[in-house]
Order: sequence, then structure tokens, then C-alpha cells
Amino acid sequence: MSPAIAPVDTPEEAPRDLPHNLSAEAAVIGSILYDNNAFQRVADILRPSDFYAPAHEEIFSACQLLIQNGRVADGVTLREQFDKDERLTSIGGATYLANLLDSAAFGPEVQDYAHMIRDLAMRRELIDIGAGVQSRAMVHDRESDGAQQVELAERELFSLAERGSTGRGFSSFAEALTESLQMAEAAFKRDGHIAGIATELIDLDNKLGGMHGSDLIILAGRPSMGKTSLVTNIAYNAASSYRGEKQEDGSTKTMAGAKVAFFSLEMSSEQLATRILAERTGINAHKIRQGDLHKDDFEDLRQATEELQNLPLYIDDQGGISVSQLAARARRLQRSQGVDLIIVDYLQLLTGTSGKASENRVQEVTQITTTLKALAKELNVPVVALSQLSRAVEQRDDKRPQLSDLRESGSIEQDADVVMFVYRESYYLERTEPETDGSKDKSDKWDNWRQRMDEVHGTAEVIIGKQRHGPIGRIVLTFDPNITQFGNLAKQPKDDYE
Repeated sequence: MSPAIAPVDTPEEAPRDLPHNLSAEAAVIGSILYDNNAFQRVADILRPSDFYAPAHEEIFSACQLLIQNGRVADGVTLREQFDKDERLTSIGGATYLANLLDSAAFGPEVQDYAHMIRDLAMRRELIDIGAGVQSRAMVHDRESDGAQQVELAERELFSLAERGSTGRGFSSFAEALTESLQMAEAAFKRDGHIAGIATELIDLDNKLGGMHGSDLIILAGRPSMGKTSLVTNIAYNAASSYRGEKQEDGSTKTMAGAKVAFFSLEMSSEQLATRILAERTGINAHKIRQGDLHKDDFEDLRQATEELQNLPLYIDDQGGISVSQLAARARRLQRSQGVDLIIVDYLQLLTGTSGKASENRVQEVTQITTTLKALAKELNVPVVALSQLSRAVEQRDDKRPQLSDLRESGSIEQDADVVMFVYRESYYLERTEPETDGSKDKSDKWDNWRQRMDEVHGTAEVIIGKQRHGPIGRIVLTFDPNITQFGNLAKQPKDDYE
């Protein structure tokens, strides 16, 4: 039975207008002084600045320092510590340390008091943020316009929200096994035996097992290979397959497909929408942009627009944002609409947290990939980021990409769970058509070229160069450049998988 907690006379009388609970603070500190093991139960919850009374903040900080250095934190060691720094009087003297012991909480309730203290500290910080927002908004500053002030307020609020969400900490192996079994069961019950989010490209899904939560997936390729087209196809396929189910608590659980956040740093939302309309209707995207349409085409576009307007696909096409701004916007969308898949087109157009180009681009890209991987784990969603390749590809006879072709490849290759490349042999082959002058030798070369062109025309390869949890290899897909659509190959030799 825990004794009743009596209010403690604090050495410094604090104002009563901000949320706080001095009795809870005294109970937590008292329990630590009584038994230092109590510190380990609250260390992941509290930090010194969470305490409202300055004396409590100083005492908790001193306890933390002593315990982390392997020493005992009690009335004797604390008195010695504060005597040495000539701060004993400021915390109320030895008498106050003794009074804290009388207020100690015993048992599991110490964690409840710690959560209470943290919650009240967050409320005070929220009040401070609100006051800061109001103060900045009242002052006209040419160097900080309204949009920048909103961005700053969002960063402060999201930082506070992250402070409020505690990590899960250690989990037992039994819990991990249960989660693994649940994932296997979900894959077993789902069509195609896909555990993650399906791309609806069957051969690719078979290789990947779908796109899994917390994975950073890099999709790379040289210009004109179809990176954006492929990822747009994947986004559309996932969003069009979305099916949610209402839960008892009012939330919606995703049962199939995905709600997709698409960060398009290069193309506008209108251009992306045009690509999806072209894929859906089979009308050439260039003709849609030029308005070169027949009456039936326009009717097809109108019907497709009606079908697609409720698609859970959210596009942010603002360029020049930093990776921290992207993360903040993803969290905001997660809270307001829910997100199951994040796509970034493309990685090299992001900047570091400072928003300015770094002198060391490799370090900046390292920060970007690390942040994207952390975001995937935090939201438990797959993050697909497009990446450029270096020009070294063009110098080789075999222009199939490899891991070393990634720009700033060290951090990208290290942080990614999956690295895939898009490669279209026909793109290079059609630019190397042999000249023919009627001679047999040149005619044979042209015939061989023509034969190879017929074999690869309308196809593309997705090369899985790295997969942390599965096999690597090649996938052959169909590709229609007129409507920028990737699709499943009807028949594929077994060798293409090896």
C-alpha cells in the first residue's frame, strides 16, 4: 500500500498559472532517492526540463548524473554534490532533501506520476509555442514572411509531438515471433501471397513480396528509362486497390492497397494526373496536353476523371523543400488522412535539414537517406525514393546499371533495404542502328540489330541489385511509351529471373 503523498513546501514558490503538479514531482524524485532502481523506470519518460519547480529539475538532473556514472544518488551524495557547487541553499537545503523522501511513491504508480509530469510539461511547452507564434506574427519582419512563420510553427509542433510519442523500447522474442507469424498469415490469406503492398506487377511482387512497412526502396535509372512512369504506375495501382475497414475505435484499417503520398519535386501534380489519365484511357499523354482529341476521347477522359477523383493519392508538388520539411508534411498527412506508402521523386532534389546546399554533397545525401529511412520506420510505411545514376553507365558496352552507378552511392546503398534499377535496352539500341550500303557484312549487322530490336521493343527490365530480405535478379515488364505504362509480360522465360 502506497502512503498518501503530502504536498511538499518548495523552496521557490512557483507561479500557479501554468499546468504543473508539485506533489507528483516530489513523489518521483523521492522514490528515486529511496531506491535508485526507480530511476530506470522513469528514465525513458522524463528529462530534467520536464520538472516545473527549478529545485526539482536540479535534483533530478543531479540524480541522473550520479546514477549514470555508477554512483548512488541519495540524501548524502546529493548534499555533497550541491555543497560542492554551493547550490544547497537554492534547492531548499538538507531538510528539503529529507522531506522528499517522505513524499516518495512506492510501486508501479511512480510511472503513472512520471507520465503525468511529462504530459503537464508538454502542455506548458504548447503554451510557449502558442505565445511564440503570436509574438512573431505581431511583428513585421521582412526576412520571415507568413509562410515561413507557419513552417516554423509546424516544425515546433511536430517536434513536440515527437517528444510526446514514446518508442516501443525492447520487445520480447515471443512478441517478435507473434508479429512474424501474423505477417506470414496475412500473406498466406492474401491473393498472390503478398505480405506487403502490391505493385500489381506480378513478377515484381513475386520477387519483393510486395512493399513492406519501414523499408526504404530506391528506384534508380538514367534519364528516359521510365523511373517516374514506373513509380506513377505503382502509386496508381496501390491507390486504386485501396480498401479500408472501420474499426471499433472509429479509425480505418487498410485491408488492401494503400493511401499514397506522392512528393513530386520535379513534375507538377497536373502532369502526374495526365500520366495516370493516359494510362487509364489509353490516350497518348501528349495528345491530352495538346488537346488533340476526338469527341469519344474527351468522353473517355471525363469518365476516367469521375472514376479517379476519389483515389486516395495525395500529391505534393512543391520543389526545393528540405528532407525535414518532407518528413513534417508526411506526418501531417498521416495524422489527417492516413498514409500507407510514400513516394519521393526524386532524392537528389531534396536538400538537407538546413535547406541550403551543403559544401559536402555526400554528407548531405547521407542525411537525406538516413532521414527517409527513419521516416519509414517511424510511420511504418514503405518509402520509395527515385535516384539518379552517374554517367559511368554510358561509358560501358553493357549499359545495365549496377550499385556503383548510384550517385553518392555509399549512403544510398547502405541505408536502402531494396535497390532497383529501370533499364530499357531499346532506348540505347535504336540509337545505334547500323548503316547499310548493300554489302553482306553490313546487311548482316543490320539484320542482327533488327532482330534484337524486335525482341526488346516494348519491354523494360527492373533489376533488383539489392534486397535485404530477399533475392536479387531481373524482371522483364512490358512498356508502352505512348501512355507511359508498365505492365505484366504474358510469357517470360525462366532465365529472366536468374
